[in-house]
Amino acid sequence: MNIKKLTDALVRKYHTRDPFEMVRGMNVILVFAPLVGTRAFYQYFQRNNIIYINEALPRHEQTFECAHEMGHMFMHKKINTIFMDSRTGLNTDRFENEADIFAMNLLVGDDVLSVYKGYTIEQLSHILGYERRLIELRLK
Repeated sequence: MNIKKLTDALVRKYHTRDPFEMVRGMNVILVFAPLVGTRAFYQYFQRNNIIYINEALPRHEQTFECAHEMGHMFMHKKINTIFMDSRTGLNTDRFENEADIFAMNLLVGDDVLSVYKGYTIEQLSHILGYERRLIELRLK
């Protein structure tokens, strides 16, 4: 699956990079709750897509988490990574990495990167407000 093509198609379809606007258009159930021990998670239950986000997070982080969970929704719909991680000991790093790549491609368009062409990863991280690791994923 080409993650960049997927995110670009979603941006064209919904005319926005705002994941909250997108999920409204998709009839995704979005729940803000006081989550303990996690920032957000995705659940597919009775043919419903549900994204839970920790209400205590700053808005910028909620936006990233929503985009990340959308990545799980599109790429890992029927994979219960919380169960896999907590009960089976199977490595879920690949799924989390793919969801991070999805989120960064959704949130940071090529137009933004072209404006900051020549900036270092540290500078981009500071300007855009994302961890260095996430900027590196977006630039790959």
